[in-house]
Amino acid sequence: MAAKQPPPLMKKHSQTDLVSRLKTRKILGVGGEDDDGEVHRSKISQVLGNEIKFTIREPLGLRVWQFVSAVLFSGIAIMALAFPDQLYDAVFD
Repeated sequence: MAAKQPPPLMKKHSQTDLVSRLKTRKILGVGGEDDDGEVHRSKISQVLGNEIKFTIREPLGLRVWQFVSAVLFSGIAIMALAFPDQLYDAVFD
């Protein structure tokens, strides 16, 4: 008795159908406008948020403070690695 061979698997081409793609995008919540009027390009952009909100320029003083504090922190860290005894004496004496 010969086993009956199943028919070959046919690949569904639903992604090439524009209506099917639109339905898929609606189910995923991609490509449509949300309550704020923002159009999401992907699910990741929905999770992470819109990057336009982060293009606000910070005040110059904030940037200067961040740079100065980063330089001071790096300098103290290098001093702690290179000259730990002198840093200890400077802090605790």
